[in-house]
Amino acid sequence: MNTIVSQAVEEVNTLASTRNGEHIATGEIRKLSARLYRKIEDKTIGNILDLCEELLEERSWALGVIAFDWAYRVKKQYDENTYDVFYGWLKKYVRGWGDCDDFCTHAFGELLRQDKSLFKKVKQWTGDEDFWVRRASAVVLIPAILHNDYDTIAPFEISDALMSDQHDLVQKGYGWMLKCLSQVDMEEVKIYLIANCKKMPRTAYRYALEKFDKQTRSELMKLYGISCNKSAGDKEDKYAEDKQ
Repeated sequence: MNTIVSQAVEEVNTLASTRNGEHIATGEIRKLSARLYRKIEDKTIGNILDLCEELLEERSWALGVIAFDWAYRVKKQYDENTYDVFYGWLKKYVRGWGDCDDFCTHAFGELLRQDKSLFKKVKQWTGDEDFWVRRASAVVLIPAILHNDYDTIAPFEISDALMSDQHDLVQKGYGWMLKCLSQVDMEEVKIYLIANCKKMPRTAYRYALEKFDKQTRSELMKLYGISCNKSAGDKEDKYAEDKQ
């Protein structure tokens, strides 16, 4: 094991031992990640991604945060080989919504923003048997969307492909993507929601309309048949997108 990876493992274990079983804050891990990254002498993309792979092999949430952070830090060095590395990580290591959203809204999403021709490959993810990959097909578009830099990327093609997906995390994923799209093109998203209100799952629909003004949101909810007042049992799960 590389020395810096060993140090990361040791320091994460030390942090965990002081928490009495409580979860370590993501912010603490990111501070540790930044400090350890500064110690790496060889910051070429090949070396950094090799270190990230070692971290990911540990199958630790905290070490995964560090790995995805380091991968994002070398974004200026991304090249034609980076997609294969990142896709391999997505298939092999992403096993939680935190992993999926962190990776896709930073390193992998930035790669797509830099090379939009990769969208053709992303569209294929919508048919993957792994629901994390299907969720990723929507979430990975978010950086490009929020930067209003998604020419040749077609978000609605992804939501169309995922429209009938039965997994709630996939529904929340493309609903979140549509919510972000509404921040840069609200009218198009409104038209899309009206056109699809009879077939879009409630979960995706609710996520998608969160950024609309109160009146428009009320109109869209009534169109779908959702009461404007949440019932006590209608509480949204709090995922990473709630903090974006």
